[in-house]
Amino acid sequence: MDAKSDVGRLVLLGAPLGNPADASARLREVLATADLVAAEDTRRLARLARELEVTVSGRIVSYFEGNEERRTPELVEALRTGLSVALITDGGMPSVSDPGYRLVRAAVDAGIPVTAAPGPSAVTTALTLSGLASDRFCFEGFLPRSPGSRRARLAALATEERTLVFFEAPHRVAVALADLAAAFGAHRPAALCRELTKTYEEVLRRPLGELASWAAEEPARGEITLVVAGASGPARQRPDDETLRAAVATREATGRSRRDAVTEVAVEYGLRRREVYDIVHR
Repeated sequence: MDAKSDVGRLVLLGAPLGNPADASARLREVLATADLVAAEDTRRLARLARELEVTVSGRIVSYFEGNEERRTPELVEALRTGLSVALITDGGMPSVSDPGYRLVRAAVDAGIPVTAAPGPSAVTTALTLSGLASDRFCFEGFLPRSPGSRRARLAALATEERTLVFFEAPHRVAVALADLAAAFGAHRPAALCRELTKTYEEVLRRPLGELASWAAEEPARGEITLVVAGASGPARQRPDDETLRAAVATREATGRSRRDAVTEVAVEYGLRRREVYDIVHR
């Protein structure tokens, strides 16, 4: 920060995903010199600083999902007074499915300079390790927790041609993969990446159906990123009405609501949802 500046500067720090050796020299410098460090988990920050042999001289405050709405005005005020503020999350870049967006937006609106010390990202790391096309991709973050909302989101994404990247919690990955296989097809190529850059890093490159079966039998552990190939080829030939009714009934038998079942069948065959609905109720 320029000592003559009237306002401070917000610096977003790309933190290692697991291996502290991935930390950049600039991250070390900013941690050591920032007037204030806002951390998603202050205990993890303390551990990272020890591993990097960096002394954090500035004040440390917590900044996580539960307090970011209240803490953001405080940090913006600190920036207004000329303090330099560093923002670091548990791993990867702030704002990417982690706290940060609200503070960046508030700083930008206040005319405060915002920059970054770029670092590791689970999104691009998993994408490059997946073996799937990486020239065009979209990041979907975490899928909705409720089954109905999750299936509706996947139905809307079933025809997306770009490679898809998702984050998922270990305790939800089995149901998420089952819904992905149902919405996208069991043969769609995918990769399950867990514990990236850590001791037990693992990348499973299998069709969605096989990954769903694996997750149902083998409880997943650690932080998980899913990479799924985009849709390819023309929509399947339109089946007769009886086949469409049977496809909806099959999905209902697995516990899906009629609405979700109709939506999935419509996406699978490239039909309008209303058309499938009318056929089922005819």
